[in-house]
Amino acid sequence: QVPLVESGGGLVQPGGSLRLSCVDSGRTFTTGTMGWFRQTPGKEREFVAVRRWSFGTTLYADSVKGRFTMSRDNEKKTLYLQMNSLSPEDTATYFCAATNKGLITSTIRFPSNYDYWGQGTQVTVSS
Repeated sequence: QVPLVESGGGLVQPGGSLRLSCVDSGRTFTTGTMGWFRQTPGKEREFVAVRRWSFGTTLYADSVKGRFTMSRDNEKKTLYLQMNSLSPEDTATYFCAATNKGLITSTIRFPSNYDYWGQGTQVTVSS
């Protein structure tokens, strides 16, 4: 399995910003599908932002659209999630995920279709 390592989580006040990073040490960074998911206690893991690299756009969850931006640095093999205008509802453990598969619209949102996961980084939004 390809190791993924997230970082950048922490405690932030409402309205603040954080940038999460995910380093992919494998060779498939620019192929397949990759993205960010989050999970809170008692709830299933949900997608935040995902992208099939062969497509030209990123799919964002409605709850974060306009506030979060996913990007990548090919040289550093790093995936980023810039999170702005954070609210307490964004509090969760955030995971990056990847698969060598080129996922389609009907499957790209679901965690079960991803093969590689990081350990998670905690984001807490509180005053």
